[in-house]
Amino acid sequence: MLANAGSATPLIALDAVVFDTETTGLDPRKARVVEIGAISLVSGRLKADAPFRRLVKPGEPIPAVATGIHGINDAAVADAPEFRELWPEVSALLQGPVLVGHSIGFDLAVLKKECQRAGIAWTPPRTLCTRMLAELAEPELSDYSPETLAAHLGVQAEARHSAVGDAVTAARIFLGLVPKLRERNIRTLGEAEEACRRLTAALDQHRRSGWAAPVAAKGVEQEWAAGVDTFPYRYRVGDVMTSPAKFVAPEIPLKAALDRMAQDSVSSLFVYGVKGGSAPPAQIGIVTERDILRALARHGAQALDIPVGEIASRPLATAPSDAFAYLAMARMNRLKIRHLGVTGDHGGVIGALSARDLLRLRFQEAIALGDQIEEAADVPALARAWARMPQIAANLRADRLSGCEIAAVVSRRLAALTERAAILAEQRMQEAGAGAPPCAYAFAVLGSAGRGESLLALDQDNALVFAQGEPEGAEDRWFETFATHVADILHETSVPYCKGGVMAKNAAWRGSVTTWHGRVQEWIGRSNPEDLLSVDIFFDLRGVHGDLGLANALWEDAFDAAKGDAGFAKLLAEISGKSEPGLGWFGSFKTDQGRIDLKKAGLFGIVGAARALAIRHSVREHSTPSRLAGLRALGIGAESDLDALCDAQEVFLDLILAQQIADIAAGRPADNRVAVKSLSKRDRERLRAALQAVEPLEDLMRDLLF
Repeated sequence: MLANAGSATPLIALDAVVFDTETTGLDPRKARVVEIGAISLVSGRLKADAPFRRLVKPGEPIPAVATGIHGINDAAVADAPEFRELWPEVSALLQGPVLVGHSIGFDLAVLKKECQRAGIAWTPPRTLCTRMLAELAEPELSDYSPETLAAHLGVQAEARHSAVGDAVTAARIFLGLVPKLRERNIRTLGEAEEACRRLTAALDQHRRSGWAAPVAAKGVEQEWAAGVDTFPYRYRVGDVMTSPAKFVAPEIPLKAALDRMAQDSVSSLFVYGVKGGSAPPAQIGIVTERDILRALARHGAQALDIPVGEIASRPLATAPSDAFAYLAMARMNRLKIRHLGVTGDHGGVIGALSARDLLRLRFQEAIALGDQIEEAADVPALARAWARMPQIAANLRADRLSGCEIAAVVSRRLAALTERAAILAEQRMQEAGAGAPPCAYAFAVLGSAGRGESLLALDQDNALVFAQGEPEGAEDRWFETFATHVADILHETSVPYCKGGVMAKNAAWRGSVTTWHGRVQEWIGRSNPEDLLSVDIFFDLRGVHGDLGLANALWEDAFDAAKGDAGFAKLLAEISGKSEPGLGWFGSFKTDQGRIDLKKAGLFGIVGAARALAIRHSVREHSTPSRLAGLRALGIGAESDLDALCDAQEVFLDLILAQQIADIAAGRPADNRVAVKSLSKRDRERLRAALQAVEPLEDLMRDLLF
């Protein structure tokens, strides 16, 4: 059985079973199944070499009119099994990740009725209907029959009115619709489901015809939106623990224990139960970093001479190594501790488990995603790997990581994704006979990706610098084609094209070292902010592929050129735009349809101000917090003002990320708008304070730019 599909799975990389039935009639209340056919899609590819086909004895004569359509008569099914006998095989198909079919509501209604006749429990599978997807992708068509769609999409229709033939045709139609859906911002399984739910006329037609719903009702199968975190149920304590267990004798002084912890890079030590010997877990103690800090706070430097056994906590709380992580997490939470002993098969302590260990493993999930990205052999594999990012972000948030910390993880993975896209683009160039790159080059990300502040609603911002060559010369033409491949790959992977055109495939964001130097000098000489649109994010540039020294040198040279130029920094600050007021009278939130755009109301202003001030005062950092810290170190601006901006950015990122995770899981495209009513009282107060912190930003900039 194929793995379960998540809502964030890109359609281009979907695992699915494409399904069709032939029946004795068109009334789902009376029709009996005479043939079942299916074909698999694996990572967005049709597996046409292994179709599933079964004839079914319907238990009643097949009408001549039905035989005239599909060619199956009573003689053909005389020796076929009945539906009840075939159900185990059919059920296995339905338990696949997603069931796809054309007008699949009819097939579902017939199957449900067959199950009722056979006394079999019916559970609706997760489904997509190609007829409804076609209406979303091509709303101007007047006919959505398989024949019309196949001709319109330029795909071959197999033998019509045979179950396997119709399934293969539906699969080809689905694959032909995927790029058209992508152009309408329907990229993922969840987004496709949500869009289908909005086709109310089609859904009403299904109901009037007695067909089953072709897409699950909202809220069904939202696996991680509902807050179900699979992490504690996938790993055992033994997978996470630090081993072997580190023991010390109770009589050694605290200073020696502290030295041992530093030497072994551990946050706790087990203390033998009695002097000079071991003991069962019930008599073993544990001393942690926090225990030592408390002892120092209570006794001062004299605490370092106290025997470690006097401050050790007893009895030792433990968890067996073969227990799932959720048991250890629950025990830590119940006892309000951060460390456990881990026991082996014979009851002895064999390792230690800390909250930090659990957190480290969570980060390994993000690291594993990096491996999947780096090993992706093609675009569907790359898209499938990237689709895990929302789930990983949700898991990290469940572990109480801040929005800033999660944004750093997302940004690193986006950089890896971009690098892999560049490698695949080079392969395309080779396969097309264009050869290797004509000279050294660096591919770079800009904007939030360069700052390490990307969340889950993102698009492409990238640039390319190559060692030598003239605009429209041979080198430039090679890199234009190459960068177009990169942009196309990222777009197909669910990182859409930049609406503002800030992509290396466009001439303004591609050039030789010499071209870029001239471009930067031209920018600095401009006098109108309109002439510098999107230039501000260039100063977030970070190389991700190729000769990274070229990218870093260009970034440093740009800071050198702009150093001390208050006028240029002022123009860049104006480009970033003023924050839209997020608060109205008496501190009320200014919303549109119940949501507030926190990028416009807060992040734009903070990021733009930090960037402009960093350029003005030559603070050579990428991230917004690091830029503000650099200004603080130079004594520029009041420390309280800069700290307030840092805190506000963290609040905005926290709240935006939480909303994006919920929206993606619900099949809604992620953006930067937060539903205020869904916030807790505490988060509303945090948001109000953050919005108040950015209100004086314009005055602050005026004071600090000159």
